[in-house]
Amino acid sequence: MAQELYVPAGTAAGEGFDLVVTPESAGWGFSGLRTLTLAPGGEATFATGEDELLVLPLAGSASVQVGEQVLELAGRASVFDGVTDFAYVGRDEQLTVRSTAGAVLAFPAARAGRRLPFRYGPASGVPVELRGAGQASRQVNNFATPQAFETDKLIACEVLTPAGNWSSYPPHRHDRASEVESELEEVYYFAFRSLAPAGTPVVEGGLGYQRVYGEAERPIEVLEEVRGGDVVLIPHGWHGPSIASPAFDMYYLNVMAGPAPERAWKICDDPAHGWVRSTWEQQRVDPRLPFYRAPAAAGASS
Repeated sequence: MAQELYVPAGTAAGEGFDLVVTPESAGWGFSGLRTLTLAPGGEATFATGEDELLVLPLAGSASVQVGEQVLELAGRASVFDGVTDFAYVGRDEQLTVRSTAGAVLAFPAARAGRRLPFRYGPASGVPVELRGAGQASRQVNNFATPQAFETDKLIACEVLTPAGNWSSYPPHRHDRASEVESELEEVYYFAFRSLAPAGTPVVEGGLGYQRVYGEAERPIEVLEEVRGGDVVLIPHGWHGPSIASPAFDMYYLNVMAGPAPERAWKICDDPAHGWVRSTWEQQRVDPRLPFYRAPAAAGASS
């Protein structure tokens, strides 16, 4: 099970993409993710098919064209250097992405029923939230959560965890439809930033750990050392913690979608760990946070 749900960097490349995760390849129904590296002056054209998706710059800037409309994405130097603007592309469209100086782009995706219009998501509209406290502190960029941005099925956010901290904690799940829980498949995509002094040997790709576990009636078991570009797929079960090495700040992109008509992100904590939340009232948020804040509003169309 762990080998199927852990996708090391480079092992799911295809069709010119660095990473391709589709509902079919993951063995589920809705969530997907692709990443793409564009060389300076490079471009790529592809169809969304049954999926809605976002064009999310991980590094660099890009333009996105659908029909005659073009959106310019200012992007960012890296995921650790700022919130980014992004573009939404609906199902049954063809898009072209281009980058003058080169870029790394992510395409969080979900199998969609409605066809929504192509549009811009400004960096200034991304809610930046600090969660947890003490060594469970992390920053969440809620760029495409239900309250932040409209999609048909897709939910996506970014989580940044200072070196040495526990994130995605307490362990939680969202795999049952109820008043307090949503049924959502989830993709974790990782990146890291080294804190080592110049000239010091560095672990290639960074270093972190991801845990996923289940129950007797729905077993699942993942405990993986993760590095930059790695993916962990979570069809069900308790997931967390995501642990950052003391030598690396950690980033992960979360992509979620599920079958419910209502687009909602409701979770349940593992009862054996949920009590930890009450301790945060007596602790301070890690002073290394926030890594950054969303910028002021800027233009988008050309």
